[in-house]
Amino acid sequence: MAVAFIQEFPIEPGGDRSTSNYDAVNERLTEDQEAPPGLILHFAGFDEDDGVFRIVNVWETEEQGRRYLDDRVMPAVREVIGESGGRAPTRDGFYTLHHVAPDGS
Repeated sequence: MAVAFIQEFPIEPGGDRSTSNYDAVNERLTEDQEAPPGLILHFAGFDEDDGVFRIVNVWETEEQGRRYLDDRVMPAVREVIGESGGRAPTRDGFYTLHHVAPDGS
């Protein structure tokens, strides 16, 4: 069953709206590499209505998503931000999807 993994980071009023950390991590993850096995969709952006920068990944299975998060994403985050991991997300987790239609159906 497909799952979504979502992280949300609050937009600080008058604060930094740079995506430099996200961009640096993403560059390390995608540099000369194909998409990881099981990844259906990835997107990220500012949701002004909810006041967050949201990162979403849709995976074929939670196991694939967790493995990629542990083996690739977190090491890349530590390279960019340091061992502290930076600011913690206010939302961070997986949930099972009822329906996924990559072809728009």
